[in-house]
Amino acid sequence: MSEQATVLVVDDNSDNIDVLNGILRPFYKIKAALNGELALKIANGKQKPDLILLDVMMPGMDGHEVCRRLKASPVTSNIPVIFVTAKTEIADEESGFALGAVDYITKPVSVPIVQARVKTQLALYNQQRELEKKVKERTKALENTRAQIIRRLGRAAEFKDNETGMHVIRMSYYSKFLADEINANSDWAELLFDAAPMHDIGKIGIADNIILKPSKLNDDEWKEMQRHVEYGAEILGNDDSPLLSLAVEVCLYHHEKFDGSGYPHQLKGKNIPLSARIVAIADVFDALTSERPYKEAWSIEQAFTYITEQSGKHFDPDLIEPFKNCLERIKEVMVKYADEHERATFGNM
Repeated sequence: MSEQATVLVVDDNSDNIDVLNGILRPFYKIKAALNGELALKIANGKQKPDLILLDVMMPGMDGHEVCRRLKASPVTSNIPVIFVTAKTEIADEESGFALGAVDYITKPVSVPIVQARVKTQLALYNQQRELEKKVKERTKALENTRAQIIRRLGRAAEFKDNETGMHVIRMSYYSKFLADEINANSDWAELLFDAAPMHDIGKIGIADNIILKPSKLNDDEWKEMQRHVEYGAEILGNDDSPLLSLAVEVCLYHHEKFDGSGYPHQLKGKNIPLSARIVAIADVFDALTSERPYKEAWSIEQAFTYITEQSGKHFDPDLIEPFKNCLERIKEVMVKYADEHERATFGNM
């Protein structure tokens, strides 16, 4: 590797951390955590570890739960995990591998075994990243074609609504910017960029007399309007494609709210998929800052104020500051993909 890899050692016993630190520090950068909560915080930080050595038996959140959460998040799912534990039963090893661990080291540890296993897994991880990079380069033309088709499919829904033609493009960029800002897996961030335009594809299934109604919807009409999330999932279907699976996820859940008051399932907090929590912010921000037949465009400052006020209510509070950090990139997209009637305004930003 071109620079020293970073290894995160997680153990509730500081002596065990010292042992592993002594074995590995000559070769790698070492970070340490005495509990699962701190381990997750470090793994989700700006400088993610390249590998995690994880104790199983810890008070509070044990190693199995830490691994489960790491693998469930697109931010940390690719980080290889090696369990380091005194539990030596075959069933224990099977449980660890089932959770996504790549290896299993028993205590008391052997110096050459630890060094060899860590070196091997880091080499495999590096090879995996290089292979993924080459595959991505070779399929770039195909991905570009696919992305164009998807964006045009997303824009088809806009013809049924008062949204503008460039809305789906702008909010897709905002979604990717936010995913990148929280250090989500780069492949996942690209998938989200391609999936986000389809968030409202289900509006195609809503009758014109409802979706184009100039006045306030009555209760029955509002219930039907809410069904666009289900229609979107039906249109996209039940496909094994990672892109379409993510698009279905975005369709179904981007109107859920962090406090549980959204629809269609009233999901709350982190039970709402990360993709939908990201798209919710991007979608609302672009709607606020865009001119509509029924409203003037809000300023960026006004929109950010609203997003902040809705922290913990509509939006995930952990995503607010990262979204604000995307401001300069957001401005560039607002100018580049402004609707025709807005170009004069954005040209002066």
